[in-house]
Amino acid sequence: MAAPDKLIIETPEQIAIEYTLAGAGSRFLAIAVDTALQLVVILSLVLILVAARVAAGTGFGGWATWVQAAMVLVYFGLMHGYFAIFEALWSGQTPGKRLIGLRVISTSGRPITAFDSILRNLLRIIDSIPGIYAVGLLSVFVTARNQRLGDLAAGTVVVHEQSLRHGASPAALAAPVSFGAARLEPREVEAMETFLTRRDDLPLHMRDRTARQLAGHLRQRLSLSAEQQPSDERLLEELVAEYRRMGRAR
Repeated sequence: MAAPDKLIIETPEQIAIEYTLAGAGSRFLAIAVDTALQLVVILSLVLILVAARVAAGTGFGGWATWVQAAMVLVYFGLMHGYFAIFEALWSGQTPGKRLIGLRVISTSGRPITAFDSILRNLLRIIDSIPGIYAVGLLSVFVTARNQRLGDLAAGTVVVHEQSLRHGASPAALAAPVSFGAARLEPREVEAMETFLTRRDDLPLHMRDRTARQLAGHLRQRLSLSAEQQPSDERLLEELVAEYRRMGRAR
C-alpha cells in the first residue's frame, strides 16, 4: 500500500513506479509565484493603459466602455487561462510549478492532455473561493491523493518533479550500441524514462528492485544475447538513449 504522500502506479509490465505527491505547502509556493507573475503582467498592462490615456491628453470618450470590457477579458484570461495554457504546453507545469519542482500528471501516471488542463483549471474558480483557495486547500487536506476539486474532476495529481542529473546517463556519451529499441512500445519507453527521472529519490531497495524488474522485462522482450548484458540501470539508460537517437522520444 502506498504511503499517504506517495502514488504508486503499476505499469502493464507489472513494474511499480513511485511518485511523491505534492502537499499543500509546495503547491501554495508554486501558486504564489504564478500569482506574482500574473500581477506583474496585469500591473504592466494597467500602466500602459494609463500612460496611453495621459499621452492622448483626453479621455477615451466613447471607447471607455470597450476598453474596460477588454481589460476585464484580459484579466480573466490571465487569471485562469494562464494555468491551462502553460500546463497544456509545458506538460503539466507552469512557471511557478517549474521553479518549485512540481508537475501535474494523470492519476494513471501519464502526462496530462490539453483537455485535462482545461477541465482542472475551469474549477479553479471554485477552488479559489473565497479568494485564498480555502476550498482547494480543504480538498487537498481531506483527499487521499492531495487533490483539489479540479484534480478530482480531471483525474490528475500534482507530484514532485526530479530532472535527470548531468552525468547520470553515461550511455549518451558512449559509442552508440544497438539493442533494438525500435521494437519498444511508447509505454515501455515512458516507464523507463519515469524511473530514470525519479530514481535518485527512491529508497535504495526500491530503486534496485524497480530497475531489475524493468531490465528483466526488456531483456526478455528484446531477446538480448549474453554479450548484451550491462547492469540493469545502464541497460535502461542505453535503451532510452538509443530511442532518443531515433527521434522517437516523447
